[in-house]
Amino acid sequence: MNQPNLYGQPISLARDCAAVMIPEGSKVTLAAGTVVYVTQALGGAVTVNADGNLARIAAADVDALGMEAASLPADQAQGNADGSVDTDLIWEQLSTCYDPEIPINIVELGLIYRCEVKASEDGGNRVEIDMTLTAPGCGMGPFLVDDVRTKVAQVPNVSDVEVELVFDPPWNQEMMSEAARLETGLY
Repeated sequence: MNQPNLYGQPISLARDCAAVMIPEGSKVTLAAGTVVYVTQALGGAVTVNADGNLARIAAADVDALGMEAASLPADQAQGNADGSVDTDLIWEQLSTCYDPEIPINIVELGLIYRCEVKASEDGGNRVEIDMTLTAPGCGMGPFLVDDVRTKVAQVPNVSDVEVELVFDPPWNQEMMSEAARLETGLY
């Protein structure tokens, strides 16, 4: 979803659409005709400024903005014939999950503490992920967890995804990649 011509331009919503207020995480419906401004369009979801408030619109609803959902790495992936999971593809999918306020993916932010593929009892593959948030009280936590779960579940041969929010060790900016620290000026 690379449509920079929409950034900073007023967009009238074509239809009612669900959104989540940032940072508190409350669900709202933005009415058709509401004028919004795109502030971030990364990983499929779009962050908009609506009446001075930030809101996250999920990929399933970006058509209300006149946009198309972004293609994800797993969209074109073929499953391994032996039933195994491509762990590199899991990390690529995780890299499409963004904090709705910070234009840096959760991998570069250092929010993923553990990602393991394990055989599940039913013969499939379960992916277990431990992740954290930049702030423990962030209301967007459940939405980030759902984004991670949904995107990793799209990887071929993944039958189950378990995501646990953990806060030990507490996140700090030194957990960010060098590129992310440079991008944010936190080096």
